[in-house]
Formats: sequence, structure tokens, C-alpha cells
Amino acid sequence: MTARYSFPATKRLRKGAEFGRVFAEPLRSADRYFTVLARANAVGNARLGLTISRRAAKRAVDRNRLKRVARETFRLEPELPPCDFVVLAKAPAATASGAELRRSLAHHFKHLAAKARASNAHG
Repeated sequence: MTARYSFPATKRLRKGAEFGRVFAEPLRSADRYFTVLARANAVGNARLGLTISRRAAKRAVDRNRLKRVARETFRLEPELPPCDFVVLAKAPAATASGAELRRSLAHHFKHLAAKARASNAHG
């Protein structure tokens, strides 16, 4: 039963080089809570990387909450294109409600997915 709710390694960015590739030439979306970067990949599915710094959330419990919300929102997002997404949290995210954070992230994922599809169609 827990397999439905898992977040497998194939859906994660794990190596520094994978993060570096996204940081090098990203599509970008930002608001007061997050900056989300995206770049098309050749893996064939969407992957998520998280960068939740101590500057953004001082307490480990807050950083872990932000990571959980980001993973869950990503997992529930239907039909993301084969892109690598990196989520960077900003300080106001640490005190925002879960609903605000999910709404913000869902908007970023949808926006960047549309941008990625458009850039793939043109390039």
C-alpha cells in the first residue's frame, strides 16, 4: 500500500552534476515562497531536486516540512514533461500554510511544464 505514496529514486535528482545542469540553463518561475528551475532531460520522466537552505528555514523541522510539501505536490502533479525541476525555498515559505505552499508549487510546476513544452515545440 505504501508503494502508491513512494517517491522513487528515478524521480529524484541525486548528483551534483544533475543539479548543475539545471542551474546552467534553467527555465525559471518565482514568487514570494519559491524559485523553481526546470530544464528538459533525456531520462524520459520528470525528476525533482530540492534546495532548502538554512537561510530559508532556520529549523530542521521547517526545512523537512518544506521538502515534504514539495515532494508531495510534485508527486501529485499530473503529466509533467520529461524535465528536471529544482525547488529553492525563500524565507517566507517557512511560516506559510501548507495550502499556500502547495498552491504556489502547483502553479510553478504547471507554468514551467507549459514553458518546457513550448520551448521543445520551437527548438
